[in-house]
Amino acid sequence: MSEIAKISESEWEVMKIIWKSNPTTSEEVIDQLSDHKDWTAQTIKTFLNRLVNKGALGFEKSGRIYKYYPILQEKDFVKTESKSFLKRIYNGALGMLVSNLLEEEELTDKELEELERLILSKKREKK
Repeated sequence: MSEIAKISESEWEVMKIIWKSNPTTSEEVIDQLSDHKDWTAQTIKTFLNRLVNKGALGFEKSGRIYKYYPILQEKDFVKTESKSFLKRIYNGALGMLVSNLLEEEELTDKELEELERLILSKKREKK
């Protein structure tokens, strides 16, 4: 897989809308974001253009209407961001991240059971 471009927090907001419903027009993105963001239409169009330039979005032009679609899936971006966070904050030590989360966060029984299931599954894969 080619290198995935870094995207800003604001660009993530735009991408979430496009991952949820695509292809989608800039007007549809503007309508959805205007409910909870104080961004102008031009600001949102700037984010769309940046995402196209970064290779995160593609578009089809039909007359004056641009329909945007994701080039890569959300899971690919999440995986890249997770690895970047782990390397930047925990020097790549996954165990330290998990230990910190377990010590600092209140987890429900269901969350703990899911973690236990994942750990057991990983152990079986190694055998």
